[in-house]
Amino acid sequence: MASSYPVDPRRPDAAYLSFWRERHLCTLTTLRPDGSPHVVPVGVTYDPEAGLARVIANKSSAKVGYVLAAGPDGVRVAACQVDRRRWATLEGLATVSADPGHITEAERRYTERYGRAPSPNPSRVVIEIELTSALGRG
Repeated sequence: MASSYPVDPRRPDAAYLSFWRERHLCTLTTLRPDGSPHVVPVGVTYDPEAGLARVIANKSSAKVGYVLAAGPDGVRVAACQVDRRRWATLEGLATVSADPGHITEAERRYTERYGRAPSPNPSRVVIEIELTSALGRG
């Protein structure tokens, strides 16, 4: 049976997890200082065992700036993907890591999901989303 609406982000059913393993462009929603949403296309990887979603990014990007502006405790964000009637959203607290090991793991997972290695980028960081909830219909 397919997931419908609330999903435990650490224990997704097979359909929900399978949907997140398919190659889909996603969106990441962060908030600007004035509270308005900033929605951009990104690649997202989902790691239910760790309770994380990861987005590789340039450290000078707006999305990274909005997450950093929130401070070390992180900020609530949402990552979403849609394919016709199927959709999935991962929500949680985002922080930014410049740790080389975290970046390497994020790049490995990106390559696995999207079928190609990301272009080299010495300014790369990873937005790590500690998942608090998930929704969708896988």
